[in-house]
Amino acid sequence: MNWLLSSSLAFSILATATFAAEDFVLPDFDDLPKPSQKVEPKAAIESNDDEVVPANFTPIEAGSTGIAKSAAVKSPANSAIASQAIESKPIPAELNRPIRVGVYTDAKELYLIRGGEEIRITAAGKKLKFQGKENSMEVEAKEIYDEGTCIAIAPDKKSLKTACYPGYFDIAISKGKLNAINVVDMEDYIRGVIPYEIGKLDSSRFEALKAQAVAARTYAYKHFGSRESLGFDVFADTKDQVYKGLQSATSLTDSAVKETAGEAMTYDGAFITAYYHSTCGGETEVMATWNKEDIPYLRSKPDLREDGTPWCNESSYSTWERKYSDAEVQKMAKENAGEVKAKIKDFTKVTDIVIKDTLPSGRILTMEVITDKGSFEIISDKTRWLFKNKGTILPSSFFRISRDGDNWILSGKGFGHGVGMCQMGVRARAQAGQKYDEILKHYYTGITIQRFEK
Repeated sequence: MNWLLSSSLAFSILATATFAAEDFVLPDFDDLPKPSQKVEPKAAIESNDDEVVPANFTPIEAGSTGIAKSAAVKSPANSAIASQAIESKPIPAELNRPIRVGVYTDAKELYLIRGGEEIRITAAGKKLKFQGKENSMEVEAKEIYDEGTCIAIAPDKKSLKTACYPGYFDIAISKGKLNAINVVDMEDYIRGVIPYEIGKLDSSRFEALKAQAVAARTYAYKHFGSRESLGFDVFADTKDQVYKGLQSATSLTDSAVKETAGEAMTYDGAFITAYYHSTCGGETEVMATWNKEDIPYLRSKPDLREDGTPWCNESSYSTWERKYSDAEVQKMAKENAGEVKAKIKDFTKVTDIVIKDTLPSGRILTMEVITDKGSFEIISDKTRWLFKNKGTILPSSFFRISRDGDNWILSGKGFGHGVGMCQMGVRARAQAGQKYDEILKHYYTGITIQRFEK
């Protein structure tokens, strides 16, 4: 029996497309704060004592969506117990459902493995075309379920080999492109976030994995419905949190999810906005870095050891330097004038760049760019975009500018926006023996950790 007729294909044909074409318009995210930036590869610490687990291993939670049950993975020998009891309460009714993750949006094509066969998915007018080796079919939209392990779906054949998504996928067409939404149990979603947001750490940093699990779960619950016009809750990239299914999950990262199952941070009874970033450079920042009103639990505070060194100094971005020639600065300023919303764009030369004032941490609040046609100001985190070069912005807005002849020297600290949890600081604090709740309460002032049960 071929894959078109096989019951193991488990396709459910929907009566109508999941999205209305006119609704699927990506908003302008340039002015919105990003929750995180991926930890830089140089600083990532791969697991030293955790066994290698096959990409399609089954989940540890009995309540996982769409995949068979398996035995719980044991916690590492040095697993720390939370330093105080965690209050349990029922999950709010509106959150008692799977999370919808926009894994592939606006895609030209996707590849899927069904019954051992590779299938190409494309748009054929207003229908989805599923093309196998010999057979094809066209439908308006589909739900794709697992075949007993996880779903292998990817935008290219190479990625298809390691793809492993729990739950099921809603696939539909909007404006001639494909949208694949992963509908997945919250705990399985967190399993697919941890390895990409803080790295696959060894057991000496297990508390860091737990802290990341709670922060990621909190962020997700806070953002349920935030992308409703697009038909899902969160993106699977740095617009929200990086999520790639179970392909990089291990027994250690899974144990962090299991030991913190349902836990999230609240402030005055509401989920907090759990922003986090890679490297703070020794001082965290307030919401003013995005020209937003301050939030009481997101404060600027030192993140230093007793000897005065930053907890995040293991990061290669704890301090950094960029050197540009005068010609390079002129070129970047011209090319990036639109991105920094410069009021004048017809200048030909930048004569000076002055930092006028700074935020509590020392990050730039206002920077003035003086040109041959007048001057313009850049506010807070947008200063990173003035020096955007080959698609890459500055690591942070925590920098100072000096001149050396015709060269401009930028000396900086940190990687990311600096708001909330410093991931490299978390890793070091965990290795020093701090508990995950202690770590979280340092970065998020006055919060309460609660366990939300379904």
